[in-house]
Parts: sequence; structure tokens; C-alpha cells
Amino acid sequence: MSYKEQIDLNRIPKHVAIIMDGNGRWAKQRGRERSFGHQAGAETVHIITEEAARLGVKFLTLYTFSTENWNRPSDEVAALMSLLFDSIEEETFMKNNISFRIIGDINKLPENVRKRLNACVERTSKNTGMCLVLALSYSARWEITEAARQIATLVQKGEMTPEEITSESIQTHLTTNFMPDPDLLIRTGGEIRLSNYLLWQCAYSELYFCETFWPDFKEEELHKAICDYQRRERRFGKTSEQIS
Repeated sequence: MSYKEQIDLNRIPKHVAIIMDGNGRWAKQRGRERSFGHQAGAETVHIITEEAARLGVKFLTLYTFSTENWNRPSDEVAALMSLLFDSIEEETFMKNNISFRIIGDINKLPENVRKRLNACVERTSKNTGMCLVLALSYSARWEITEAARQIATLVQKGEMTPEEITSESIQTHLTTNFMPDPDLLIRTGGEIRLSNYLLWQCAYSELYFCETFWPDFKEEELHKAICDYQRRERRFGKTSEQIS
């Protein structure tokens, strides 16, 4: 029986977040440049996006480019920005009723990329199916720092008191305030760490790590991850007896 056949469609994770790792190592294994791996990874993005939408996932958040990635060689960064510009296919989103959002410090992105992304956000804003979210120039520490600055400004202006600062008020100042926390976080490529990704939001997410490099992470790998998720008991600090 395939993993897809084992999936309970009534228990699909509402929000899946993915750290897409292994493009460069995948290309190196084939004697190619890292850019070849990123191109292959972009193709996987389209495949996984469409499959997640078909399964009924409501939010798919992809760690596309971190704030730390700006420190990579300039030619690789330039190639990634060019690939990002070329990979945005609005018609795919429209055909699949997918809306598109961005989180991160997008002001650092090249102007042509930023305009292309914002146009796609606007055009797909009325779509009612799955929401694809790209984390671009993003890091969790940057996001939490920005939220703290916003709240500090409100306190300074007298519009909020320190006593009114709660986890809920912090949540409203995060860039992810329009969607629920991830139910399932997937990391490909064999590394077992969060790499500064959605640290606040993943407090109770189920974590799934696999050896598969991102370019090879196709539909069956996604099905396998969801099956693993569905076998787990999510207690959120409670006991099994309380859950049952």
C-alpha cells in the first residue's frame, strides 16, 4: 500500500512548514554547480505546492531564503534572486485557486523581484484555496525583534501598557499573524535543526526530518511525512487521558 493510500484525508495538517534543504549537495553529487540544484529545487516547489493543495492543506510555508543566506557568495545570491523572479508562475496559482503571501524583510530584495512578488500577492488575493507562503529574507530572530520594537513603540506612545503584553499580543505583531501555527514542520536534506525558522510558531509543531534532498522530495515523500504526522498523538502539554 502506498503512503498516499494510508493518509486519512480528515486529519490533514492545516499548516505545513518546510525547510527545503539539500539543493547544493544534490547538485554536487551530480558534478554540477549549486545553481543546478536550486533550479531542480524550484521544480519540486511546484510539485509539492500542487500536491499539498490537492490533499487539502490550508497553508504551506516554505523557507526560501533566510537573512543569513545574504552572506553566501554574491554570484549564488544573484542566481537565486534571478531564479525566484523566473519561478513565480501566477497562472499556476490561479489554476489551482492558490493565494500567495510573503513573510520576511522583503525590502532587502531586488526591486524587480519585489515588484513581481507583490503583483502576484495582489492578483491571487481573492483565491480561496490553499495559501502558499514564501519566507524570504526571513529569520525568526529578526521577526521577534521586529515585533518587540513595534510593541515597545506602542508602550512608549502610551497606547499599550507593559501589563497588556501577552503571547496573544506578540502573535499579532508577527509577520505570520494571518495564519495558524504549523501543525507539521518538515526538514529535508538530513540536517536536524530549525535554522532560525518560525521559532515562536513551532513551539508545539510536530517535527519531521528526512535524509532526502529537496530536489528529490516528491509527492510520495510528502505523503510519507503526513502519514508519520498522523501516527503521532498531539498533547500540547496535556496527558493522553485528557486528550482521549
